[in-house]
Amino acid sequence: MTRIGLLSDTHGYLDPQIFTHFADCDEIWHAGDVGILTVAQQLRDFRPLRIVSGNIDQESVDLPANQRFTIEGLDIWITHIGGTPPKYNPTVRPLLLANPPDIFICGHSHILKVIRDSTLNRLLYINPGAAGKTGFHTMRTVVRFTLNSGQVLDMQVIELGKK
Repeated sequence: MTRIGLLSDTHGYLDPQIFTHFADCDEIWHAGDVGILTVAQQLRDFRPLRIVSGNIDQESVDLPANQRFTIEGLDIWITHIGGTPPKYNPTVRPLLLANPPDIFICGHSHILKVIRDSTLNRLLYINPGAAGKTGFHTMRTVVRFTLNSGQVLDMQVIELGKK
């Protein structure tokens, strides 16, 4: 069993509440637009971190454009600009069609969305919204869930407050 804390679009702002909300998490996943590398370092110092670069970040070894991995028997793909079901980003779409993951995670839109895509093997699409203060969103959000032997359990949306 692995507890995950998921966030995106911090844009250089890391709300201290995140450390409380993710205290019981085994890993933190960040879906891009980190903003400043100290945000990534603070998260890395707190818990193991899987992170991708966003359109405001410089892609690097520490901030790759994509992360694809298997955990708890689930194929996970994290990227920043992924689109939304069924209108995926044109760069991502052919890869999703050829080899859909079990869980597809992205950020960028600042719009919280958790949905099953019935056209792609019922993959679970998750966009945690935006945790930072920059953007058009009004409520800052993160997501917390548990992965256990091929299942996604205890999905929770956490509101951090207005930006």
